[in-house]
Amino acid sequence: MESFLILPVAMSMSFGNISDTGQVAPDSQIVSSQQMNIEADGFLAFNQLISQKSENSSQGKRASAIDAYFKAHKMPLEGMGMKMVEEAEKNGLDWRLLPAISIIESTGGKFTCKNATHSFMGWGSCKINFESDEQAIEIVAKNLGGKNPNTDQHYADKTTGEILRKYNSVIPTYVEKVMRVMNEIGESEITTVNA
Repeated sequence: MESFLILPVAMSMSFGNISDTGQVAPDSQIVSSQQMNIEADGFLAFNQLISQKSENSSQGKRASAIDAYFKAHKMPLEGMGMKMVEEAEKNGLDWRLLPAISIIESTGGKFTCKNATHSFMGWGSCKINFESDEQAIEIVAKNLGGKNPNTDQHYADKTTGEILRKYNSVIPTYVEKVMRVMNEIGESEITTVNA
C-alpha cells in the first residue's frame, strides 16, 4: 500500500495559463515540481506517475525480485537490483546471472574477497580491485557479455551455461549451483500488464 504526503500549497502559486480552448497549460515550474521529489520533515513524496511506471516495468519487477531475494536472505547487496538488471540488459545477459554469481561467490556480499575491494563476484580470482559495487557490476557484466576485447574470446556469443563454465572451470558443479540460484530469484521472463 502506498502512502502520500500532502503538503500545503501557497495560494499565490500559478496553476498555468488558460489557453483559447479553455484548457490549462501548465507552467514549466509546475511540470518541474511534479517531476521532482519533495522532501519535508524527513518524509519523501514521490511523483506517483513515475513511481507507478517504475514498479510496472519489467525492469522494475526484475530489480524488485533481486532485491527481495537479497533482503530475505539478509544479504548486503540489497538495493543493487536495478544496477544489476540495467547492466545485464546493456550487455545481453540473463537478468538473474549477476546476482546469482554474487550469491555463490560471496553470499550476496556477506563474504567478499579479502584481498580486493568491492569484489563480491570473485572476478579475476579476487585479485582485481573495484572503486565501488556499481563499478564491479559494470565491469563483470561487460566482460560476461563479451564486450571487452581482452576477454571476448571466452564470453562473446555464449549461452548462460557456457559463460558460467568459462567463469569458473574449477568447481564441477558451479554451473548447476548458479543456475539453481537464478531459478530461485525468478523466472527468466517477467512480463508486465500495461494498464
